[in-house]
Amino acid sequence: MMSKVGQIMLYVNNQDGARDFWTEKMGFHVISEEDNGQGMRWIEIAPTKQAETSIILHNKEFVAKMSPGLNLGTPSLMFFTDNLDQLHSDLRNKNVKVGDVVQMPSGKVFNFADDEENYFAVMEKK
Repeated sequence: MMSKVGQIMLYVNNQDGARDFWTEKMGFHVISEEDNGQGMRWIEIAPTKQAETSIILHNKEFVAKMSPGLNLGTPSLMFFTDNLDQLHSDLRNKNVKVGDVVQMPSGKVFNFADDEENYFAVMEKK
């Protein structure tokens, strides 16, 4: 039986650019960077160094060649924050493309895009 989500694969066109977006603008940490010496490189990032779930940034073009049938679409991810309004303001000040804050039955939420126009959402969880 599965007990938790360990890693989420995010296929990107520019791994270094994606790493920089997530670390510099979103405040994530690089957990590890690996290269198998045969073209397969991946970067593991997470919101904290102790996070139970991390995101692996893979080179979309390389993975497409290695696994032609694999769905390389962006996963629909929902992140949680304790202070949504502050995060929204911080991201806007860092020139991150953010949507409007919307009140949902489960709390306030907004979406944001990375530099490759992949969209994600953030919800306030207190």
